[in-house]
Amino acid sequence: MNPRPTGQSPGMEQYSPGGAPQSPADDAVHTVEVTCTQQDDTAEIRTVGELTDHARRPLVRAMTDLLLNGTTLHRVVLDVRAVTFLNSAGIAVLVQLQKMCQPRGIELALAVQGSTVTRPLQLSGLWPRFTIIDARTATGPD
Repeated sequence: MNPRPTGQSPGMEQYSPGGAPQSPADDAVHTVEVTCTQQDDTAEIRTVGELTDHARRPLVRAMTDLLLNGTTLHRVVLDVRAVTFLNSAGIAVLVQLQKMCQPRGIELALAVQGSTVTRPLQLSGLWPRFTIIDARTATGPD
């Protein structure tokens, strides 16, 4: 068995509010990178990769850290423009994040681009549940 060099695991989940990657959750081939930034009363959680069950832990961890950091938030923008795949488990994660925000009066907005995220949300009937920031350009594909 060959050990993988640090940071090279295909199962690496990354959550870096301060830039430090986390250790691998398992040896799965799924990769998700979650970064978090905050400015005043708005935070942004950026997700890159597959939005599946493997994304649950880093996304919930990022949201929990934001909610517990002591500052007042009014809006969290979940940037899913770089999501390459979304399944039903990923949709469940989005709903879970919204349920974490709702009782605190925090708006969860999804920054979307293309149909990777929008189409499954529309087909599931959950599209109206979210505030949508359409990041497509005027010349981009429909």
